[in-house]
Amino acid sequence: MQSFAGKVAVVTGAASGFGREFARLGASLGMRLALADVEPQALVRVVDELRAQGAEAFGEKVDVRHADEVEHLAERTIERFGAAHLLFNNAGVAAGGLLWEAGESDWQWVLGVNLWGAIHGIRSFVPRMLKQGDDCHVVNTASVAGLLAPQGMGVYNVSKHAVVALSETLYQDLRGVGASIGVTLLCPAFVPTGIAQSERNRPDELRSAAPPTESMRASQRATEKAVASGRINAEQVARMTFDAVRENRFYVITHPNILPSVELRLRDVIEQRNPSDPYTYKPELSQRKG
Repeated sequence: MQSFAGKVAVVTGAASGFGREFARLGASLGMRLALADVEPQALVRVVDELRAQGAEAFGEKVDVRHADEVEHLAERTIERFGAAHLLFNNAGVAAGGLLWEAGESDWQWVLGVNLWGAIHGIRSFVPRMLKQGDDCHVVNTASVAGLLAPQGMGVYNVSKHAVVALSETLYQDLRGVGASIGVTLLCPAFVPTGIAQSERNRPDELRSAAPPTESMRASQRATEKAVASGRINAEQVARMTFDAVRENRFYVITHPNILPSVELRLRDVIEQRNPSDPYTYKPELSQRKG
């Protein structure tokens, strides 16, 4: 997709962080915008901001865990704009702590948003993109936690590894049918966004009755510190991502200094040895796990 003007972008998690910057950049490029988020008031502020700048945009309260809500977003997008060209499956949440201490509600919430949200986006929008027959693109937000498996982040790691597999398979499936739909996988490390305050959006029915364990509290403290100390911001990540869409490039690794750790993991697999500490090559990253 070389040109964005007049095209339609759909963004989940659009009220903050990467999603808000995707929307802002899309608007600056002349895109029409279908914006979704679970926080209605924050979403209204973003939509109002972009409309004040002349963008054609609408907002829809969507909990991406639910297929019917994502499908309604797709229906409204087509009704309003007649097409969907650029899909950002971006909504995401985080939870940490020792793997065996995570409750079922933790798994349901994180996998529901991070993985099922992307699945629902693909199932609702890709068939419509295929029918359009024009150049389209899907961007899935994963994480370097989808390429590594650091301790204390098990639920999040699992969700993001699944998004990586989902995206790579989507790429191969689309290529196999000769579709003119590109795929980009965004794998950021820690960037100053609202991810450390994910708990604010946890549904009441998925809140744990048990108090957080010490490992959960430690993970939360480490995440807050790492996010706050991020060296690149969400706007820069958005620009990297749009560049990848222009170039029809699959991987976006926002923090290339993490790649030696990714290489170490792959070598563990190839040599069939026990998993290494993900940060052996770059110990200074131990407090900036992504």
